[in-house]
Amino acid sequence: MATDHIRYDVLTQDALRGVLRTVLTDAAQHGLPGEHHFFITFRSKADGVKLSPRLLAQYPEEMTVILQHQFWDLVVTEDRFEVGLSFGGIPERLVVPFAAIKSFFDPSVQFGLQFEASESEAEMADDTTDAAPAPAHALPVAAEPAPEAPAEQPVKSEGAEVVRLDRFRKK
Repeated sequence: MATDHIRYDVLTQDALRGVLRTVLTDAAQHGLPGEHHFFITFRSKADGVKLSPRLLAQYPEEMTVILQHQFWDLVVTEDRFEVGLSFGGIPERLVVPFAAIKSFFDPSVQFGLQFEASESEAEMADDTTDAAPAPAHALPVAAEPAPEAPAEQPVKSEGAEVVRLDRFRKK
């Protein structure tokens, strides 16, 4: 197979992250239109991710957040977004570089993007130096996220009932 000197995989991933950046920038400036809301899954320990120690302990590998009704101070820059969310009634500020995002999904229109780890992250995750890193590219997806993808992990206490956000969505 010929060597890809142009790196179409990297160019495609950058372009699709640009779609995500544009959508979040518009949401930061104008709010979410209609029924749009976003599921964003990211690697918790990726370079540049800032989470409280409490959230990092709760989500040591990856975390999914939902931007819908209760988020504030959404700020989008060229390489990351920052947002305020509440977890178990405790306000938190998250900083998430676009390079850390694994997937983006807007269930209101069945639109999603799925990203693979960048080459540098794939190399760090791979203990063997002989294996080739996973290609860095994103593919559009049209399926809903797995039902087990939590938006917020509720604080567990004696006698508390765990309630999924889907229970309150209009069917």
